[in-house]
Amino acid sequence: MANLKEIRNRITSVSSTMQITSAMKMVSAAKLKKAQDAITAIRPYSDKLTELLQSLSASLDADSGSKFSDSREVKKVLIVSITSNRGLCGAFNTNIIKQSALLAKETYAGKQVEFMAIGKKANDILSKRFKVVSNHSKVYEDLTFDNVAIIAEDLMELFVKGSYDKIDIVYNKFKNAATQIVMTEQFLPIVPVEGQAPNTADYVFEPSKLEIIEELIPKSLKTQLYKGIRDSFASEHGARMTAMHKATDNATEMRDQLKLTYNKARQAAITNEILEIVGGAEALNN
Repeated sequence: MANLKEIRNRITSVSSTMQITSAMKMVSAAKLKKAQDAITAIRPYSDKLTELLQSLSASLDADSGSKFSDSREVKKVLIVSITSNRGLCGAFNTNIIKQSALLAKETYAGKQVEFMAIGKKANDILSKRFKVVSNHSKVYEDLTFDNVAIIAEDLMELFVKGSYDKIDIVYNKFKNAATQIVMTEQFLPIVPVEGQAPNTADYVFEPSKLEIIEELIPKSLKTQLYKGIRDSFASEHGARMTAMHKATDNATEMRDQLKLTYNKARQAAITNEILEIVGGAEALNN
């Protein structure tokens, strides 16, 4: 059994760790509220914009498609992996890295796959095994639509120039503080709308439907990427809050066990001292 000094040192160390994890939990909880409000606000707009775009594009002829819907033979793929800049958030980053690697090795096996990292963790880990063409971890320093739009414009330009035949984004979708869903979405080319075209005979479009779509598609793609990063940002704080809550509980349990061990060791030491004193007194009497 460890001596009393070692146990006291461990109790002090665990107590300090518990204070740190508890503080990190409260910080993440405060940041989560703001991030959750942001993603809740952007989702209806993003969904409605996508619905409007699909409604218009479904009524167009097949020959009038956009340059962003140009489907060609997939030879070169870009995967946009969205992670966080910091760790201590459970399996949040690990799940994205695993899914990204799975896409590269299995889904796109035999094709040239490159990565764009949004988040320091994606860049640090993926760059050891794959080619990471760019890293946009600084976007979290000022997470606004305009800053994300710059990244989306770069992606659109790469696709139109033919640098990549397909672009996917991988991110954590925020469900609640304890649950994040790993999502893989096709960013480009735009997925064709299936089903019958809606009845738009009663509407007069000014300018033409094609011009409206050409205007909506870039905005829709920017919003899609912004929503993905916002989802990931909210998921990060939810995952960190949950991880730090569990860490605090584990530290509390460990501290209680150490205190119990310390008390037992102290009681045993006191009992041994009493026995030695009694034994010495009896030896003197005899």
